[in-house]
Amino acid sequence: MQLICVYVSSVSQHALAVVVEVNEGERSVLLPCQYSGFIPDDPTVMWTRSDLHPKSVHLRREGGDDLTGQNQRYSGRTSMRSDALDTGDFSLTLRKPTKTDSGNYTCSISDGREELRLRDIQLQVKDEQRPAENWRPQSDPEIPHRERQWRIHLHHLQGQRHPETESSAAGQRSEM
Repeated sequence: MQLICVYVSSVSQHALAVVVEVNEGERSVLLPCQYSGFIPDDPTVMWTRSDLHPKSVHLRREGGDDLTGQNQRYSGRTSMRSDALDTGDFSLTLRKPTKTDSGNYTCSISDGREELRLRDIQLQVKDEQRPAENWRPQSDPEIPHRERQWRIHLHHLQGQRHPETESSAAGQRSEM
């Protein structure tokens, strides 16, 4: 007699964490949350951050936004699409992100009795990026362009032609 053991594992796609990065100083950042399942009667879409008190970042009900219990640090900075409950696009726009906005956000939907966690978002707000042309290495002194020197080392391999015997056209192409 043979015994067969089958183990089935499944992971809900809705609870997978997503990392969103934005530079501090950007106009806004979008925290994505799409839902294609059944939307219950009298639904409430909730964006929360469990490390804050109050934890509410944004609430959307049938009648519109309910921001009465919203954490004050998000006051006037959050929005959702007006047709979110019709389309299932529960994405949250956070305006003027700052370093203190970095953290874990949860998008969920509730019918007043049960809450379904749809998406976890890890928001990382980075320091504002400087344009590349303004960047200079701190350890190197500024050297004017005409004073820079370049050295090219040519290595002769056995059986290869010597660089000095190359055609003048090749030499012209490799000048600096």
